Amino acid sequence: MKNRIIQVAAVVLELKVGDVDYNTEQMISLIRELPDCGIIVFPELSVTGYTCADLFLSDLLLIRSEEALVKLAHETESTGNLVVTGAPVRFRNCLYNCAAILSCGRIKALIPKTYIPNYSEFYECRWFTSGKDIKGGTVNINGEDIPFGTDILVEDPNTGAVLGAEICEDLWIPDKPGTHAVLAGANIIVNTSASDELIGKQEYRTQLVTQQSGACYCAYIYASSGVCESSTDLVFSGHSIIAQNGKLLAESIFPDLPHIEKTSIDLGIIMHDRLRQNTFGNDTSSCYRRIPANMKTHGPSEVSISGLAGILKDHDIPVDANPFVPSDDDTRDIRCRKILRIQSNGLATRVRATGIKSLLIGVSGGLDSTLALIVCAEAKRIIPDIKIISYTMPSRGNTSDLTYTNAKRLMELLSDDIYEVPIEESVKLHLEQLGHGQTYQGEGDVTYENAQARMRTYILMDAANMRNGLVVGTGDLSELALGWCTYNGDHMSMYAVNTSVPKTLVRFICRSYAGMCGNMELRDVLLSICDTPITPELTPNDDGKIAQKTEEKIGKYELNDFFLYYTLRHGFEPSRSVAYALKAYPDLSYDAAVTAARNFFKRFFSQQFKRSCLPDGPKVGSVSLSPRGDWRMPSDAQVALWLDDLK
Repeated sequence: MKNRIIQVAAVVLELKVGDVDYNTEQMISLIRELPDCGIIVFPELSVTGYTCADLFLSDLLLIRSEEALVKLAHETESTGNLVVTGAPVRFRNCLYNCAAILSCGRIKALIPKTYIPNYSEFYECRWFTSGKDIKGGTVNINGEDIPFGTDILVEDPNTGAVLGAEICEDLWIPDKPGTHAVLAGANIIVNTSASDELIGKQEYRTQLVTQQSGACYCAYIYASSGVCESSTDLVFSGHSIIAQNGKLLAESIFPDLPHIEKTSIDLGIIMHDRLRQNTFGNDTSSCYRRIPANMKTHGPSEVSISGLAGILKDHDIPVDANPFVPSDDDTRDIRCRKILRIQSNGLATRVRATGIKSLLIGVSGGLDSTLALIVCAEAKRIIPDIKIISYTMPSRGNTSDLTYTNAKRLMELLSDDIYEVPIEESVKLHLEQLGHGQTYQGEGDVTYENAQARMRTYILMDAANMRNGLVVGTGDLSELALGWCTYNGDHMSMYAVNTSVPKTLVRFICRSYAGMCGNMELRDVLLSICDTPITPELTPNDDGKIAQKTEEKIGKYELNDFFLYYTLRHGFEPSRSVAYALKAYPDLSYDAAVTAARNFFKRFFSQQFKRSCLPDGPKVGSVSLSPRGDWRMPSDAQVALWLDDLK
């Protein structure tokens, strides 16, 4: 598979203002420390120092600065990485504050600063001119014509990396040069900066970088000058920020110098998000020059599953084992409450629109029906005259004592009316009329299993007609992905409140609600349900105890949800998902990961027909399988290509 992971670094050096030779040697030393980095970014005017003031008008300083760029560029010939540093550059009769792009032993491009601040503590217009209107220019340095202008993108065709540059103030204004660059194809923006530190500025600066990376679907590497700049009037903090697609990857401020802030970006994720978000668009009117350069990946450009897993492990690239579930307790609780609010408001809106105030729900004592009942209770907080009518429909010999007891207690605590309708006799009669044996025929007897699920839905639908009610569905996102639901059984309802909530998150929402409900009896039954093994209970129990466990049949939900997330959210091919899973789950063997992935994709493709006719339900996160919204897939699509990718 294609390796699109690039290690990047924002580097703050220990410089001396005006001492070009010293600064150059410091940068060379730091470049040599980073042989694996594809992109290295130094702060604004690092060659000379940002605070040189009228020394920028010195011919000696400018000549030495040009010589330094040639020397620094030569350093990239052997390392194979791309270096971005700041330097003053003369063009015709003016001086420009530039980002110098160095790669393959050469100065590849010089991109001048567009917006020159001249307010408050800044007075750059005294020395520098805006490069806003310069396009197609060149500057001769050391006998070579170097592309010069704001119309430059630097591209590595091997990795697909396309880099654009901003310089400090360019980020702080509405019409950011980086925005134009990404619309023209850039997927990485670098910013050589010298931003002095003030109270509150760090937080705002971090928000700027992170939000720009999100709005532009790009990686953003920001490196700002450190405390070695002159402190005559200002103090600089060496603030380094690296973000990708709206997510902060790395940050440091006031570090000991020199400092290297290093992390990895994934161009594959950036590229997929741009394809997915078709309003992102392109700037077809742009006339950017594309300059070839080298921005190497971690390891070889083509890797195997094991090879990519090794890269992720060796460089400790973080991969969340539960991407749907925040790892931080407070963040997770907040997320759970927000999801519950979306679900309950969606249901309340449906109640208002239909005028139907009676909500009918089947309660099994499992996680999904528990969450759906909680949603009904929260909807009743919004519309007090909602009436919650709960049914438990046990099948003697199949339903366990634990789930039956929990279902009964939960209904008593959260429902207005409760009913118990045993289904075993109805199911037996139905099976007998079909010519099927009245009892379970053993492994694979889906007729026996599904007859129960359909009988329960049949009862709920007729009860809804009788009571002028609306059947609330309980099935979750993970079950829909795997097809682990009975067609026209638990697969069907009049409004499905859990339809975009994955199984791994259902448990946490129920557990979170237990902590906030303020009722000790309810808390205890909710925690008991959360601790119960996941089971459909469609086969005979073991002397009243749970015998059928879902994860023994379809695999762990954590791993299935992992594959679901990376397939739908980031467009990963199966092999890439397996490599990431091997990093996320250190105890998972290669063979087990591949087998789990094969099983997931087989089920995901073969069960699309169930998803093509889903009832309405609220979207709560970035991954959904609604056939009317996020996921439109032909029911007859073949899985062969995806399985071949795992060979």
